[in-house]
Amino acid sequence: MAISPKHRRRKLVHRVGAAGAVIRSPLGARGARNAKAAARRGAILDAALAEFSAQGYAATRLDDVARRAGVAKGTIYLHFKDKEALFQELILFQLSPVVGTFEAALASDLPLAMIVDQAIEVFVRDIYGTHRKQVIRLIITEGPRFPALAEFYYREVLARILKALRARLTRALDRGEIADDTLIRFPQLLGAGAIVAIIWHGLFERFEPLDVRAMIRAYFDRLFLGVRGAT
Repeated sequence: MAISPKHRRRKLVHRVGAAGAVIRSPLGARGARNAKAAARRGAILDAALAEFSAQGYAATRLDDVARRAGVAKGTIYLHFKDKEALFQELILFQLSPVVGTFEAALASDLPLAMIVDQAIEVFVRDIYGTHRKQVIRLIITEGPRFPALAEFYYREVLARILKALRARLTRALDRGEIADDTLIRFPQLLGAGAIVAIIWHGLFERFEPLDVRAMIRAYFDRLFLGVRGAT
C-alpha cells in the first residue's frame, strides 16, 4: 500500500527504535540547530550593545564583539553583513517591541490621560530601566557622525511613533482633550522629558540622581496644564 506524503512525514518525526526509545528526527535536529543559532545571534547582539556602549560606534571592532560573545569573528558574518547591519539589527532587536507597545496604546480608544500614564510607565520600566536607553544614547552621540544610522533609527523608530502620536492627538483635539493643534504639529515635545532623562543619566546621574518618573510626570502635567481630560 502506498504511503501518503503526510503519513511519511509523521513517521519521520515519530520513529521509534527497537528498544522503544524515540530516535531524534531530522526535524527535531533542525529545531535544535535553529535554537542554537538564535541563542548565538542573541549573544552577539548583547555583546554588540556592550561594546558600542563602552567604545562608541566608530571604535568598536567586530573582533571585540566576537570575543565578548564567545564566538569566532566569522560567526558574526553568518548573521550580519557588516558592523552597520549589526548596529541596525541592534536597534530593531532592542526597540521594536517597545515601539509596538506605544503604537498599540495610541491606537486604543482609551482616554488620553490613561495613555499618558501608560507611556510614562513603559518608558521608565522598559527603556530607562533597561539597556535600551544605551541604544538611544548612542544614536544621540553617534548619529551626527554616521547619518545612515540616524536615518535608519528615524525610519524604524521615530517615524512610527510620530505617526501614531499625530493620529491619536488629532482624535484628542476633536474630543477636546487638547486645546489646540500645537502637539499635532510638534509631537517631538512629548519626548523631550525622556531625552533629558537619558542625557542626564549618562552625564550627571552620579552627582545628582534623578527621579525620572516624577520628573516626566511633572513635565506632562505642565504640558497639558488646564486641558480637560488630558492628564
